Order: sequence, then C-alpha cells, then structure tokens
Amino acid sequence: MPSLKENIIHEALRLFSLKGFSSTSITDILEAAGVSKGGFYNHFRSKEDLFYAVLERARQIWREKVLEGVDQVDDPIGKICLVLENYRDSYLIDFENIPGGCIFITLAVELADQHPKLADAVNHGFSGFKAMITGYLNQAQKTGDLRSTVSARAVAEMVFAGMLGASVMYGINKSADDLNHAIEAVIQYLKELVRV
Repeated sequence: MPSLKENIIHEALRLFSLKGFSSTSITDILEAAGVSKGGFYNHFRSKEDLFYAVLERARQIWREKVLEGVDQVDDPIGKICLVLENYRDSYLIDFENIPGGCIFITLAVELADQHPKLADAVNHGFSGFKAMITGYLNQAQKTGDLRSTVSARAVAEMVFAGMLGASVMYGINKSADDLNHAIEAVIQYLKELVRV
C-alpha cells in the first residue's frame, strides 16, 4: 500500500496531467488523495514543492515504460525504434498515472509563460532525451549503420517533434490508429536513413 506522501504525489500527477499545474488547486489534490491540509503540509512545503516531487515521479514512470528493454538491443537505430514503440504502446496509454496524456507536454506548454522556473525543469528532461537520441545516432554513424552525411542533431529534433506531435494529436482525438500511424511514420523515417 502506498504511503500518504506517495498517494499525494500519485493523485497530483493524475490531476496535473488532466488539468495542468495552475488549474489544479491544493483542495483538488486534498480531495483526490483523501488527505487533510495538515497531512499535505507534513510532506510538502508548498504546491511548488509538490510539483518537483511529481516531476520526479513522472520521469521515473517515463524511464520505466519508455526505456524498457532498450539496453538489450545492440543496434542504436533499433534502440530508438524501441523507444518510439514503448512510448506509443506503454507510456501514452498509461491512464492510471497520466490519464490526460504526456504530462511533460502539458506542463511545458502551460508553464512556459506563467512559471518559467518550473518550465525549465520540464525542458531539462526534453534536452536530456534529445541528447540520448543524438548519442544513439552518433553510435550508428560510427558503426556505419547511418549515413555519415546525416545530421544526428537534426534527426534527433525530428524524432522529438514527431513524438510531440503524435502525443498532442492522441491527447486530442484518443485515436489509437492515428497514434500508430504517427509513430510508424517516425520509425519509417529513421529506417530510410540507415545505410544499405
């Protein structure tokens, strides 16, 4: 059974994914978690303090779901394809934790103007993800699997943009078919870059 603190984080994660940070009140979180104000403030100094705990939990869930099995794949392009498949097949459909869709996109868009410090914390994860994809692409170029004329950084940006677009559209229409087509298009794009 989760601790009171873990339950507060879980319910806040769900609410932030559905309503965003600013539109979720402390009262909303208290009601969802079934906790008193005192119980909340025993664990968190403020809503912003809770935000960072939620962000860390969201990152943990993302790593568990999106990176599952990646270390067992030798081929760097295969690693990226598995990341994309896991994002589609495991992460985006995790309605227990993120019923509103990818929480990082929700928060990044909302917080950019209202809470730039919090937005920077979210964007740090985006930078890390793009660096990981760039690293895999650089490995593929070293092994000769990816054409040397390809810009690894530009391709990483395309992969990232493709994932964002697929996630946003899935959040709007909840169409598994559209999500599948969008992710498959990114995978096909990657495969076409592979040296034959």
